Order: sequence, then structure tokens, then C-alpha cells
Amino acid sequence: MVNTVGSCENKYWHKKWIPIKKELKLNAKQKALIIGSLLGDGTMCIGKGARNANFKVEQGLKQKDYVGWKYRILKPFVFTEPKISYRYDENGKKYAKSWWFRTIRHPALTQIYKKFYVEKSYRNGKKIVPPDLEEDMNPLALAVWIMDDGSFSRKNIDISTYSFSLLEINFLQKCFRNNFDIKANYYRDRDKGYRIYFNQEETKKIIKIIHPYIIPSMMYKIGFRNPVTTGILS
Repeated sequence: MVNTVGSCENKYWHKKWIPIKKELKLNAKQKALIIGSLLGDGTMCIGKGARNANFKVEQGLKQKDYVGWKYRILKPFVFTEPKISYRYDENGKKYAKSWWFRTIRHPALTQIYKKFYVEKSYRNGKKIVPPDLEEDMNPLALAVWIMDDGSFSRKNIDISTYSFSLLEINFLQKCFRNNFDIKANYYRDRDKGYRIYFNQEETKKIIKIIHPYIIPSMMYKIGFRNPVTTGILS
């Protein structure tokens, strides 16, 4: 049977899963993962002819463990396992690009979509920072955001926030201050956009907050040399 996750192409498949889909509800962990991912690399859409949104995870080939971790948490909403996405180079040669999976479409996901997206054609819109983010920004969501888009260098954490406006960056600073008592700074990275960063003292605070939620393969995002050692990168 052809994979029709998120579509109504196969009527038998659609009818078969309706009872299961109706019983599904996002738990707190699943919601935090999606919130953190949408601040980072995650995407959502409502395709042409669809009523509800789905959520897509896609990471580089080296992040297979991370994709698998997200999949296991969201598994009730995902009817096909993660797979490799392939592309073709300029010579027509096929190559592996990333690991990815997509959830089913569901009303609970649509509620989140409507917070994070300004709709455009076919209801596939521009991602924004929702005005009620403070209500959903918890340690797990922050950990996922940093695992997605954070980096560690010279004992400082910074986050790629190129897609957000200066007004949104200022709002994110407020969220850090109110939710975690952390001071976030930012700088403009040439013509790319803005990056949020934290000095060494604020970085220590962040690490203390999110360390319990960082999976072994992503420990380098908070300065650990590898999943086994506890040595901090300089």
C-alpha cells in the first residue's frame, strides 16, 4: 500500500484510522516537543483540500538518533517510521540528504499551527513567534529548540533565529526573562538576520535547566565532548 500519511488518497486507509485518530490527544511532552521544534527546524502545513495540519521533522543524516527520539515521543501520531530523504545533484546522481517523518493530520495539531503560522496560499503560511508563547515555553521545549538550532562555542550558547523579526527577538528575550530568569542578547549576523546568544553566566543557567532533557547524541549542543564523557568543551 502506498504511503498516504496526512492525505485522503486511500479511502480504505483513511476509514481504517478514523477511530484511532479520534482517540488521540497530545500529552504535555508531545506538545512541548512540537513547540520547541517549531521555534527551531520543525514545520507544519495544511495542504490543499485538507482541514487539519500535520507536523514534519527533518534533520541531517548525522542526527538520526535525534529524529528517532522525536519519533518515539510522537509515535501515536506517526503511522510510518522515519526514512531517508533523497535528492539529485546537478549531474542527476541520487544522494541521501536527511532523515525525516511526518505526523498524521489532526485537530490538536491544527490548534498549534494556527498559533505559529500566518496563513497564505493553501493555508501554508509564514512561521511566526506566537504571542502566547510564554504559556508553552518550558524546559523541555527550550531543550528541543536548542537541540534543533542551538550551538555551543567558547562556553556560550547561541541560537539561530534568522527567520524571526527584531520585534519577535525582543519578545523572545522577554520570554527568557519571565520564564527562566535568563538574560538573552542578540546580534545581527550580516544579511542573514538575528541570532540570540547568552554570555557565560547565562549559558550556565540554561545548561542547568535543560541538561536533564538533552539526549546523549546532542550533548555537544551544551558543551559536552561526547555522550559518554562529562568534560566541557572550551
